[in-house]
Amino acid sequence: MIRLPTASTTHAHPPSAGRRLVLQGGASLALLQALGAATLTHLAAATDAEADTPPPAPSRWQNWSGLQQATPARWLTPADEDALREALARTQGELRPVGSGHSFTALVPTSATLVSLDRLAGVVDIDPVARTVTAWAGTRIQALARALDAQGLALRNQPDVDVQTLAGAIATGTHGTGATLPALHDDVVAMRIVTPDGRVRMLRAEHEPDELAAARVSLGALGLVTQVTLRVVPAFNLHRTVWLEPLEAMLAQAPALAARHRHFEFYVLPFTGYAAGIRHDVYTGQDLALPQPADEDVLGDLKALRDWLGRFPALRQWVAQRAIDPAMREEARHRSFRLLSSVRATRFNETEWHVPRAQGIACLREVVRRIEQRNEAFFPIEFRYVRGDGAWLSPFHGRDSCSIAIHAAADEPWQYLLSDFLPLMQRHQGRPHWGKLHSLRARELAALYPRWADFQAVRQRFDPQQRMLNAHLRQLFGVAAA
Repeated sequence: MIRLPTASTTHAHPPSAGRRLVLQGGASLALLQALGAATLTHLAAATDAEADTPPPAPSRWQNWSGLQQATPARWLTPADEDALREALARTQGELRPVGSGHSFTALVPTSATLVSLDRLAGVVDIDPVARTVTAWAGTRIQALARALDAQGLALRNQPDVDVQTLAGAIATGTHGTGATLPALHDDVVAMRIVTPDGRVRMLRAEHEPDELAAARVSLGALGLVTQVTLRVVPAFNLHRTVWLEPLEAMLAQAPALAARHRHFEFYVLPFTGYAAGIRHDVYTGQDLALPQPADEDVLGDLKALRDWLGRFPALRQWVAQRAIDPAMREEARHRSFRLLSSVRATRFNETEWHVPRAQGIACLREVVRRIEQRNEAFFPIEFRYVRGDGAWLSPFHGRDSCSIAIHAAADEPWQYLLSDFLPLMQRHQGRPHWGKLHSLRARELAALYPRWADFQAVRQRFDPQQRMLNAHLRQLFGVAAA
């Protein structure tokens, strides 16, 4: 048996009781559980109070990974829409909204005013006949999903990180997976926005279609979103299967698997020659079962393998292939929102790109070759399918896409996520996830988005004084500093 170094030799803190980092025998089971079973622990720890009660505003802000930071001159934490309007009337200069901090780009940082809408949280109305839900912008997706489930309803699809605020997830084009399923913002049918001058704009699909098409993915550049109305569907159960497959076999089967299953994605495990597939289909049986919490952490195993054999990539793969048992698989059956969400305990920085679906597998092959030229890499590469939509700044605007996400540990160098992959993604007509690391600027972005100029015109009408723009957004939109 080959034993890798224990966590106490590679991390600042020792492992919990009974946890071991051994890529032998049970390692593939640990992999399946880590990729598919985190939901149970996540849900047990997430209470309504945690989802809906905001912490006091800190003097300093940082995002989830710690990469982006800011010390604003003031915080606004309005309790309702009227309080927000009054507060805006008393402020001058730059304004930026802040959600859960799960974006890695510099969308939030400002030295002027940060606006938290955490107190504007909760469901306003559920219409079971029209199948819509109206919720305050600061509502966490996990809380919204539970409230819908209590009424026999569900989101059609949802992002896997469900601690995000509703407005923040929509503003950045956050998505789940499913070849026939669009991102969350495509189900938005109405939105209330308070512009920087304190006016309330109500946008509805039937009355203001163009302005709503701009607002569905706005990067928080039009104003402060206060309410969102979404289409929903009857609640449903899913049957999940997680399995291991040699990478070449997974790449060959991926398009057919995406067409066959309601949700399908897979993770490439670098330097192993394997991928982990995850599929979900609607389940009508009654024998529901959540997976058991993982005893071992796949990221810990992959990191330990990297730390042990990082200088010898061929040996690293040889060891991994003899340790992984491809016959192992995990099954679970439960409510959609319980299986589609996951927890991210290990912090990282990330870049994610969306390429035309026909180019997805070819692009991924290049990504894998490039990442395996870096012996320090160990994070799995995530590959998902997303249906196209019509939002003007949606990364999926006008085309069905494949999404490729590449990660680096938060306490390790991440700059290669930009330098190594930007040219590759540009060759494949990739559009960046707005909340994930990229270095594109206005001229390059305008070439990728057919309605780019139309969005800028709407933005100018909503915010003629450019108060919603920080340094990052000025670079994205090509707006000179005031």
